[in-house]
Amino acid sequence: MTEPLFQLEGVAFAVGGREILRPLTLDFAPGRIVALVGPNGASKSTLLKLLARQIRPSAGAIRCRGRELGAWGGREFARAVAFMPQFAPAADGMTVAELARLGRFPWHGPFGRFGAQDAAKVAAALADTGLDGLANRLVDTLSGGERQRAWLAMLLAQDPRCLLLDEPTSALDLAHQVEVLRLVRDLGRGRGIGAVVVLHDVNMAARFCDEIVALRDGRVVARGAPAAIMTPDTLAAIYGIPIGVVPHPESGAPIGYVRGAG
Repeated sequence: MTEPLFQLEGVAFAVGGREILRPLTLDFAPGRIVALVGPNGASKSTLLKLLARQIRPSAGAIRCRGRELGAWGGREFARAVAFMPQFAPAADGMTVAELARLGRFPWHGPFGRFGAQDAAKVAAALADTGLDGLANRLVDTLSGGERQRAWLAMLLAQDPRCLLLDEPTSALDLAHQVEVLRLVRDLGRGRGIGAVVVLHDVNMAARFCDEIVALRDGRVVARGAPAAIMTPDTLAAIYGIPIGVVPHPESGAPIGYVRGAG
């Protein structure tokens, strides 16, 4: 049996006595693209930050590849797990290649030599994200979709086993949302990398992810393959409004829509 990438047992998170994430027992399999969906305030980003060691749980235990998160060294953990926050930090004056090179920091530290293997990993990351022709462009001159791909290139240069992405499509138009999610899916499958992705659009989650975990009010209310989640009753339980489901006119895959809207 394959060991889970992440295991959570009774994990909760509270701030000022207010429980944000209620006790949760859950596991994530390696090599799968998993979407975290749900309404605003459902604690999707909180769960992702717990997995990324950005915050510590108030209760319970989280293990990564069988080891408690606290037992991992910082650089060691960064070699296994790469995290993209919802609002990426500024990259003023930095080229795409320079940003991607930062992904090698966990492997050689601040004073280590940037060697041939590092260069090869950066080159592969730029090629896989379609940015090798933009390597010398400044990050802050890129379009929104190109900028997201540049950050993905940096994460890929880390050579991790898992990507944690917090709303990577939130500021993108429809075409770039599809571009970024298709890239995450294809890279995951091609490189054998798992990903946990916070998304607002359940239809996008169903289209590009292997599994959906739905949260509401700090609890998991549904989990399963897209076809199991994309039903009127399950979607209504997640979002608290009547939702209909129709087959996609080309693929036949289920598409959710708000009933009675307009």
